[in-house]
Amino acid sequence: MANRINVNVEDLKDRLVAINRVVKVTKGGRTFTFAAIVVVGDGKGVIGYGLGKAGEVTAAIAKGVEAAKKNLIQVPVLKGTVPHEQAARFGGAEVLILPASEGTGVVAGGAMRAVFESVGVKDVLAKSKGSSNPHNLVKATIKALSEMRDARMVAQQRGVSLEKVFRG
Repeated sequence: MANRINVNVEDLKDRLVAINRVVKVTKGGRTFTFAAIVVVGDGKGVIGYGLGKAGEVTAAIAKGVEAAKKNLIQVPVLKGTVPHEQAARFGGAEVLILPASEGTGVVAGGAMRAVFESVGVKDVLAKSKGSSNPHNLVKATIKALSEMRDARMVAQQRGVSLEKVFRG
């Protein structure tokens, strides 16, 4: 990302989405390593994901958290939900995100739920189509969230003053 997101590192909460044990067979036997996908967010519209790989589970999670802190994005959250419908695809994973009325809650699968709760979305309807691979699902969800635009962003891109937009 070109824009630098100003967020306090202490506000970021990490969440483990999935851990995968990987085996490499060598002449000397089997070597076990772990791959962990982690999501970090402040609950106020900032989200990032990272993949950590190491010989120990805790080291893999720590590496994933550090990687997630390096690629943070800002997501528009309006009244606890997303501003509009959005679909995205990453690899074989395809996601559809719909805004929901207040009190609906997070209606989403495991990997997508972790992303929505970390970003601070309280009411959303989401559907996962295609692959259920957590790595691709997290990436597709964050891709969809990064493509979201609220009224202020659209006005700024069109060169319209905010008074015209919010006047009615």
